[in-house]
Amino acid sequence: MSYDGPATSPIADDDSLYGPVSNWESDFDHADPQYNPNTWQIWSDLREGCPVAHSDRYGGVWLPVTHADVQRIAHDTETFSNRGPLVMRGIDGQDPVEIGDSLNLTPLTSDPPNHREAKAPMLPYFSPKRVAAMEDEIREACITLLDEIGTTTAFDAAERYAQHIPTIVTCKLLGFPIEDAEQLRQWTKAGFENINEPPEQRMARMMEEFGYLAARVADHRANPQDDLTTFLINCEYRGEPFSDERILHNMALLMVAGIDTTWSSIGSSLWHLGNHPEHLARLVAEPELWPNAIEEFLRLYAPVTMARKVETDTELHGCPVKANDWMLLPFPAANVDPTVWDRPEEFLFDRPKNPHFAFGLGVHRCLGSNLARLEMRVALSEFVKRFPTFVTDETQPMEWSVGQIRGPKVVHLRILEAAAPAA
Repeated sequence: MSYDGPATSPIADDDSLYGPVSNWESDFDHADPQYNPNTWQIWSDLREGCPVAHSDRYGGVWLPVTHADVQRIAHDTETFSNRGPLVMRGIDGQDPVEIGDSLNLTPLTSDPPNHREAKAPMLPYFSPKRVAAMEDEIREACITLLDEIGTTTAFDAAERYAQHIPTIVTCKLLGFPIEDAEQLRQWTKAGFENINEPPEQRMARMMEEFGYLAARVADHRANPQDDLTTFLINCEYRGEPFSDERILHNMALLMVAGIDTTWSSIGSSLWHLGNHPEHLARLVAEPELWPNAIEEFLRLYAPVTMARKVETDTELHGCPVKANDWMLLPFPAANVDPTVWDRPEEFLFDRPKNPHFAFGLGVHRCLGSNLARLEMRVALSEFVKRFPTFVTDETQPMEWSVGQIRGPKVVHLRILEAAAPAA
């Protein structure tokens, strides 16, 4: 079956800082509430016309939508810097706020040649073997959430399930009190969605978050644990221990990179299964298909669009691109480019090759891809094991996220069949 997402979102058009988009080719805005519900149609229209959108919003932003352009730009770190990965509102109408103040402190905001040194210390913690050892803890968290849902037959699976799994996992990973998971969830939601809020509000929330993280670091220095926070404290950069600033920025990165992205993938997958009973039935009957299904969910519903800052004047498809413009990299658009993918808008269990860009590509490919895959597989398979038959509740409104992380904000499901909890 082809993608059959909603054509509209119930959010008011005037929620966007600049007002409704008048033309997606020349007045693009990733924060317009009509964008994420309609991305596939927008990307398709752009490919047939000019395969790169541009807007003067946010001080100048570009959106290439072909697989070839996304791939080329992602690998060209000299022209397109990762110092500005999030496009957001500026101060008093000036250039947008950047995360460039943390340049070289994290892998996300470091460019070569510094990137390798920023990323290498954390690679061992996310090795396949170490991540695999977390499976039992992840399953326990999923089963607890499912037990709390109990015999409820209609609920929002995003709010009750998907959004909590990576938040709980991140708390356990960093050694934070599990009762703080809800606060992490709220910080993450606001950080990605509220890109048009006044900068002083964003800064106040960031200071609150960093204050919390600093307290956790201080506690871990006094009481070392076998967790990622203590691991970061003991990491070195260029022969010196990580500074507190480097530790805090990397902790914040792990939160924002691993929570909203993963819950969006889990939520999108549940929404898909609720709309495609034939795919749900096949996974119930053939659980060995889960690895293939996870890769197809990642391709079809890849959540992440990252941004780059243009370092020098260049051009794209004959259009002059100025230094300091934003260049959005919609990895999800590359994943459904019909020049690369056969039947790109269909979910295929037997897709022979699936080299999708859900985790990015090049030097900035996601550090936690092994963990994200594991969380998705465990969360989805446990949900289907508990609720082998369910459908989306079409009497409830559908709403998509706003901004660079695409996923359903709500996943209203109706349970048709439930299995008894394991004894």
